[in-house]
Amino acid sequence: MVRTGRGHGRSIVDGVGRTGELTECAVMVGGVSRVLLIEDDPAVREGLELALTMHGHRVSAVESGEQGLERLRADLPDVVVLDLMLPGMDGFEVCRRIRAAREVPIIMLTARGDDMDVVAGLEAGADDYVVKPVQPRVLEARIRAVLRRIGRDQAELERYGELTIDRAGLVVAKGGVPVGLAPTELRLLLELSAAPGRVHSRQQLLESVWEHGYFGDSRLVDACVQRLRAKIEDDSAAPVYVQTVRGFGYRFGPV
Repeated sequence: MVRTGRGHGRSIVDGVGRTGELTECAVMVGGVSRVLLIEDDPAVREGLELALTMHGHRVSAVESGEQGLERLRADLPDVVVLDLMLPGMDGFEVCRRIRAAREVPIIMLTARGDDMDVVAGLEAGADDYVVKPVQPRVLEARIRAVLRRIGRDQAELERYGELTIDRAGLVVAKGGVPVGLAPTELRLLLELSAAPGRVHSRQQLLESVWEHGYFGDSRLVDACVQRLRAKIEDDSAAPVYVQTVRGFGYRFGPV
């Protein structure tokens, strides 16, 4: 994999330095959000740190995966922005280690919309991705979206066979044992289970769960479904809860 965009300074981060484009304040859950930015390119890192700080986030910016894992434990960020193409420990391994340690939203940065890079990142546990050159307003919108997702709840306790969903507490259990779901996995499950039996197209799920609208990427949905099935299904190859409706999308149940 070849990294693109090196050595072009601020041109890699479109919009940084033009303060007129950075005036909207972030919509955050419970006050100022803490963003951990892991990016080895100094121009990109400094530009995004400036842009996100101007949007009201508290940003901790580091240049390596090893430093990022240290800051993850020290800072307890609300969201991680992770470059996939890092020297040493690459972004895929960093993503897997973050996901194993904490259920924090991860937005990956990729030098191009390469299918293999994107799919590998999503399978490693990323919740979303942004293609370089990064436009700060796009990244800010994605951050706001993942923060809104984890801030939503509904005050109902639901039981589906062995699966229990506590919407108020945002807790999922199977057979009485809590299931650790990443924020996007939880949001997807809540969306599907809100209307058991109803078929949701990938585009509908992108709009309601990822808030991407027309420009969403259906691979986000498929990768998240695979991760969710691995955690809540007895046999992910024969799912009971999250079922595929071939040619249409996904539905929850019947169970």
